[in-house]
Amino acid sequence: MIKSIHLITVSSSILFFILRYTWMIFESPMLQKKWVKILPHIIDTLLLVSAIILAIQISQYPLLDSWLTAKVLALLLYIVLGTIALKRGKTKNIRIIAGVFAIATFSYMLSVAVGKSALGYFVFL
Repeated sequence: MIKSIHLITVSSSILFFILRYTWMIFESPMLQKKWVKILPHIIDTLLLVSAIILAIQISQYPLLDSWLTAKVLALLLYIVLGTIALKRGKTKNIRIIAGVFAIATFSYMLSVAVGKSALGYFVFL
């Protein structure tokens, strides 16, 4: 059940990020809605809690298991890029570029999780 919650929140998190990113590009007033500002925090909290529980269940931990360390470091980069993309970027071009890199970083995290290797994409080559 925890793995299902984790996978659902992973999917929800990236889909909602892409939606907000699209709204940012087109300067939609939807970005100012209260629920749009609150929902990502709820999703990401559930995502983080389920990730911690899963790590404990499979007895693999960041700093001990390289693939999980890579995922956590990529997560931190994703968070930084995501905040630049959605609000902290000084220009729209900077926000657009940061969003593309955030999505690429998320994709890398997904490949690390699937391959259980810090090499991510390169495991599949």
